Amino acid sequence: MPTRILLEGRPGVGKTTVVRRLAALLNRRAVGFITEEIRQGGTRTGFALETLDSGLRGVLADVDLPGPPRVGRYGVDLGVMERLALPPLRSADPARGELVLIDELGRMELACTAFQDVVRCLFTSEIDIVATVHAKSDPLTDALKRRADIELVQVNRANRDALPEDLAARFDSP
Repeated sequence: MPTRILLEGRPGVGKTTVVRRLAALLNRRAVGFITEEIRQGGTRTGFALETLDSGLRGVLADVDLPGPPRVGRYGVDLGVMERLALPPLRSADPARGELVLIDELGRMELACTAFQDVVRCLFTSEIDIVATVHAKSDPLTDALKRRADIELVQVNRANRDALPEDLAARFDSP
């Protein structure tokens, strides 16, 4: 049975850092993406998306993007999801020893219907998955959190530094 882990935590607690470090520990086995803040002059102006396998990067959301959609003050470029995030997720193959890392199942990413469809498929497939989620309610993530085959791990300042190694050890064990 595949391992399915959701890393839940408040913004800024270190979920992205956990996923980035886990990807580095797993070397080339991880496919998926991370998102991180874009800052200018100490102010957050948007979010970038970067693929784990190829390092391709694009601006997912920015205060200057018109949208639609808009999430808060950010316009979201759904084309970045289509071009960068979806291809490695669609081609992930457990037979090659790959596992999927998604940072994150958040409002901006879930604004892409095709991404929602891929996520649903991944969570019914035979591939191992680690994904980050906000503590806030969302229909898709709430449904995932209720599934019996999901392990929900709370990320906080006390456990965030040890989590990448703990998780990597689980995927490296026979």
